[in-house]
Amino acid sequence: MRKCDPGGWYFEFNNEFYPDTDDTAQVLLALSKVDNPREHYQLRVAERAIQWVLAMQCKSGGWGSFDKDNTKMIFEYIPFADHNAMLDPPTVDITGRILEMLASYGYSRADKRVEKAVKFIFNEQEPDGSWFGRWGVNYLYGTYLVLRGLDAIGVDHLEPQVQQAAEWIRMVQNPDGGWGETCGSYDDANTRGIGPSTPSQTAWALLGLLAAGDDRSDSIAKGIRWLLTRQQPNGNWEESTGEGIRRQALYTGTGFPRVFYLAYTIYRDYFPLLALTSYKRAMERAASSF
Repeated sequence: MRKCDPGGWYFEFNNEFYPDTDDTAQVLLALSKVDNPREHYQLRVAERAIQWVLAMQCKSGGWGSFDKDNTKMIFEYIPFADHNAMLDPPTVDITGRILEMLASYGYSRADKRVEKAVKFIFNEQEPDGSWFGRWGVNYLYGTYLVLRGLDAIGVDHLEPQVQQAAEWIRMVQNPDGGWGETCGSYDDANTRGIGPSTPSQTAWALLGLLAAGDDRSDSIAKGIRWLLTRQQPNGNWEESTGEGIRRQALYTGTGFPRVFYLAYTIYRDYFPLLALTSYKRAMERAASSF
């Protein structure tokens, strides 16, 4: 990146020469919650990383993961292109996370770069109100991250884009109270939001609804109950299917859509914890307002 100091963090341990905006935004979100005795040093580190992220913003207003404006389709037709994954276009899930991060450091829609990102997100919304998820399965993931970002950056909960997204989440809730979506939604968009309930995807749906200002609906209550009743005695949640030697993980992480998917085993635990604690804080805020 020209005219910008290095400042990002990278995915995996052996990938130090290729930082990405998604992990960098998440690290910055974590650092914003930490009281560091070396406060001035941390502030300098965070500011350098924020400037790097802002420099990576694409012309459309969104962010890709590793590259800037890497959107030329011709690269997918190069014979040696590994599973047609040569592109890194801007996506709404990463853009939503970056908006959440920027908000934690005092940015608002008064900043032209932020407003451009919000417009990018609005332009990418699906007709049913959902958003595509590039790095998690799939529309539940994209919609949750967008709603978190919009909420953090100050977009009103009554905006039609927000309300439509929340209604879509409620609409695809399973009869058991949870939410799920299979990797097949990358092949057939008509199956978006359809699949057996999983802890991570139920948590994403709940986090999305909470970010949209919904903390009182039956959908929220049923989703919270689903998580609470399915927690294991050891405190974990189970995210697999089948029995015995036929037991296998349910994949909710995305490597490359329609090529390979990932089972991040900690997703099943920390996303439910994030959803439950977010719900608890929402209830406390509601109680204190009376």
